[in-house]
Amino acid sequence: MTFSLATEQGKTNTFYLVIALFVVAASVASAYEFYYLWGLPIVVTVIGVALFKLDWLLLGIVFFTPLSQNLEKLEFGLGIYLPTEPLMFGAMLIFFAKVVYDWKYDMRILKHPLSIAVLLNLVWIFICVFPSELPLISFKFFVSRMWFVVPFYFMAIILFKDRKNIDRFLWLYIIPLAGVIVYTVINHAIRGFEEKPAHWVMQPFYKDHTSYGALVAFYIPIIMCYLWIEKIRVTAKIQFFMILVLFIVGVIFSYTRAAWVSLLGALLVTLVIHWRVHIKYLLAAGAFALFILFNLQTEIMQKLEKNRQDSSNDLSEHVESISNVATDASNVERLNRWNAALDMFAERPIFGHGPGTYSFLYAPYQHSSLLTIISTNFGDGGNAHSEYFGPLAETGVLGLVTFLLLIFMFYYTAIPLYYKLEEQSMKLLNLAAILGITTYLIHGFLNNFLDTDKASVPFWGCFAIVVALDLYARKTAEDSLKAVD
Repeated sequence: MTFSLATEQGKTNTFYLVIALFVVAASVASAYEFYYLWGLPIVVTVIGVALFKLDWLLLGIVFFTPLSQNLEKLEFGLGIYLPTEPLMFGAMLIFFAKVVYDWKYDMRILKHPLSIAVLLNLVWIFICVFPSELPLISFKFFVSRMWFVVPFYFMAIILFKDRKNIDRFLWLYIIPLAGVIVYTVINHAIRGFEEKPAHWVMQPFYKDHTSYGALVAFYIPIIMCYLWIEKIRVTAKIQFFMILVLFIVGVIFSYTRAAWVSLLGALLVTLVIHWRVHIKYLLAAGAFALFILFNLQTEIMQKLEKNRQDSSNDLSEHVESISNVATDASNVERLNRWNAALDMFAERPIFGHGPGTYSFLYAPYQHSSLLTIISTNFGDGGNAHSEYFGPLAETGVLGLVTFLLLIFMFYYTAIPLYYKLEEQSMKLLNLAAILGITTYLIHGFLNNFLDTDKASVPFWGCFAIVVALDLYARKTAEDSLKAVD
């Protein structure tokens, strides 16, 4: 038997010899209760994919995101999602190494207005790490934000130069999430679709019904956009419709009121885009709404306080409980968290208390009048329940301003782009990204999940879709017109 690598037979024999030696070594290690060696082939495979097929690694991470598990209560209170976050961190390091090595990156991406807004937000978060009350927590928050943004924004834009990769990105999240919905609905059905089990039947895949409902709602308008694409065959549309029905069932029985409201908001944005409502009318409507809210705030609060309908198994009663700020524990607790965030902001308005520190520091800022049965004096009950008040408390006024600038630049880019794109499928992919982000931003008034892989992957991915379409799809169409001229 020859083991010369000069021949195919030699290569085959060498391969089998390496496998045999590994099995023997792993078996001996197992005898001494060291089982981790069996994971070496997986590690080697992942490293190989990362080095030579980084796009495969990114898409693989997307697939595992709805299925990832949160390893909580590590040292220093740091938690991590497995297997996704270590893979994101590795992908980020490899990306940086490649850029430094060959210095090849499309600089148009960095110069894009939306990218500038993303970078400004990241820079301010980094600055706020230094004056943080808990620097280690804040540094971990910044690094985790980086491993979300770099792979699924800056790397994903390059990935999305190929339009098929946009489809892969969206459906590689939708398919496993559909599996999670089936798992959740079955678990919920066993318990009679009651409201209380709805809070935890999606575990261990999602921490609670709010994060689960937010992401199910995120993808409903995206699936609907695919149903409108003309080039997709009828059999595929039938499959999409069945998945859409499953997602609608999932969001209904998530009992997540914010998710239901977010879908209504997405519908309104769709109408605004379809009817081409000018921004001046939207600003006027917003100013009028703020004027009414400010001048009638006392009457509005009195009206809301008369609503005593708590969360219920009855869906109509559960909808009615959305505006109950008197007795509904979930709603009152949000007011408690928001007031704590505002008090934290008032104390440190410039740099905030530090990125990612709210859940560790908010306890002393709670108002006794707003404490509920789900409040805690130890401040271990989670975050600020808002993508807007959270940054305000943690990174000060510029933290919120840079986040709002990010949102503004997204819509400022995406909505005009919708009218400029010629190909129908591209228009609908752009619209899908707009509506998915809209559901999340509306949900973000009541909850915040951008510190998790579950929400960050689709959120930054949709930002990347818009920029990729703006840089590559629109450019291709313009080049085609120039060629005709």
